[in-house]
Amino acid sequence: VKELLLQATVYVYEDNQEIQGFIGLNDEYIEGIFVSNEMQSHGIGKALLNYAKNKRSKLFLNVYQKNIRAIAFYQREGFEIQHSGFDEATEEKEYVMEWQQK
Repeated sequence: VKELLLQATVYVYEDNQEIQGFIGLNDEYIEGIFVSNEMQSHGIGKALLNYAKNKRSKLFLNVYQKNIRAIAFYQREGFEIQHSGFDEATEEKEYVMEWQQK
């Protein structure tokens, strides 16, 4: 993840000069959304995602199938599962999810 984020454009959410979360974009691909544990469920992930949606007409990402909370979040935000796959590096089943502007 660290190496992929180095290749991405990173947008940061901060409050009182403290970073609360960030999103990494590589063209239309979301390399990752990260929100500090104590700030989860405060709308930061949604704000970061909305910022990315305003910059792109289509977004896609990979998410582990066992990460039910993340899958539900992305589905609430209009992402749809396109297909399933397997991440050989982590040996985890994953979904490719996509969002398109309407």
